[in-house]
Amino acid sequence: MTYLLRIFSLSILALYSLFVYSAEQSTPYIPTSSKAFSTLIHSADIDQINEAFDVLEQQWHPSYAAMLLDIISVPRSGYIQYQALEVLRKKTGQPFGQNINDWYFWLWNQTEQVPAFYSDAKADLYQQIDPKFAGYFRNRQQTARIRLDEIRWGGVRQDGIPPLRQPDMISADQATYLNDTDIVFGIELNGDVRAYPKRVLAWHEMFIDTIGGIEIAGVYCTLCGTVIPYKTHYQGVRYQLGTSGFLYRSNKLMYDKATQSLWSTVKGTPVVGPLVDQGIQLEFVSVITTTWQEWQRRNPTTKVLSLDTGHARDYGEGVAYQNYFASDRLMFNTPFQDNRLRNKQEVLALTFSGAPSEQLAIDTDFLSQQPLYKDQIGRQKLLVLTDKTGANRVYDPKDVEFVSYDRDITVIDKLGQKWHMTESHLISQDQTKKLVRLPQRNAFWFGWHAAYPETRLVK
Repeated sequence: MTYLLRIFSLSILALYSLFVYSAEQSTPYIPTSSKAFSTLIHSADIDQINEAFDVLEQQWHPSYAAMLLDIISVPRSGYIQYQALEVLRKKTGQPFGQNINDWYFWLWNQTEQVPAFYSDAKADLYQQIDPKFAGYFRNRQQTARIRLDEIRWGGVRQDGIPPLRQPDMISADQATYLNDTDIVFGIELNGDVRAYPKRVLAWHEMFIDTIGGIEIAGVYCTLCGTVIPYKTHYQGVRYQLGTSGFLYRSNKLMYDKATQSLWSTVKGTPVVGPLVDQGIQLEFVSVITTTWQEWQRRNPTTKVLSLDTGHARDYGEGVAYQNYFASDRLMFNTPFQDNRLRNKQEVLALTFSGAPSEQLAIDTDFLSQQPLYKDQIGRQKLLVLTDKTGANRVYDPKDVEFVSYDRDITVIDKLGQKWHMTESHLISQDQTKKLVRLPQRNAFWFGWHAAYPETRLVK
């Protein structure tokens, strides 16, 4: 018995040794590589930097590519950036030179591989730009619900694009700075009607305002062309949101002040940090993209943003992001190339909590030719009405069959009954029935597709 126990113990020891050896041979996450990256992040000593690059070349693993691209993306040292690109070129065989977007496109179409110290190294790197950035990443690798290597710095500090918090609003007749053709984002809640001009919001990308007694965080991702007004309260908790300074698939990431968790703008959910996996998904409300003239005609009691924002900006129409909006080129790319529509073609973007696996994008040019359009997501029927300016509104038709729309305020059902269109409802002529407006927003095609690659497209 003693002999058998001894043989058994030796066998277990041998298996354990083999396991440890195999793990050591397969894992790239060894201290020397961690130290090498730390040197590239912190040191200015050229000999130490060259030694660090030698270590990475000798102990190369594909997981190192992500961290090298982060280092290249931060304007700290031209020499480090050049050498990092050289290591990438040698070890991957890819010919992208200094085209960082091409490097990222290649990386994101590989199986995700990052070192075990990646989030902490990312924290060390980006806290040199803004100490608050460390909170997004430190000790948070296991909480990430998106690829960490897809989180790119957008070039500003936390709230470096300053949100408008409880901004001054003025009456329509006071808004003499607006032209009839200026683009506004219109919201109506509980009879409270407000307009947020694109020419102002493009400089701030977020507003926190109380509309109809409900606090709203209106998030404008200029790069992906969408405004999403979120209710800031969820299950009794108020989330104080801001602009993180980082992007995911060219879509800005928000943060909340209490936990510094990162949030998806397009989905309204935490994606990195202690709030993930808690079932949090902010509710959003409808927003209309239209002209100031049309919004004011339909809503003469509307309030509108004052130019007295507390910030010195050139709020002229089309000044902010002028070059970006003027072309179809992207500033920050995504892992996808989809040519069914131009990158910045506007789509009506629809998703509902009742059918989380289904999303719908409808080309707004198509809708301009189909002013009354019917569709369905899950069990949710859709009636899309497009007015003469091209603005889209979506209603729940229930069991009513609509047949025509005058592209203004009148919709007719198959029984010949007229319905009056408001920002919140369709109201029958005899005022006995009301059909509710459904939450919607517009977006650039590439941005919506990047968030929902499986989306159904109607064009």
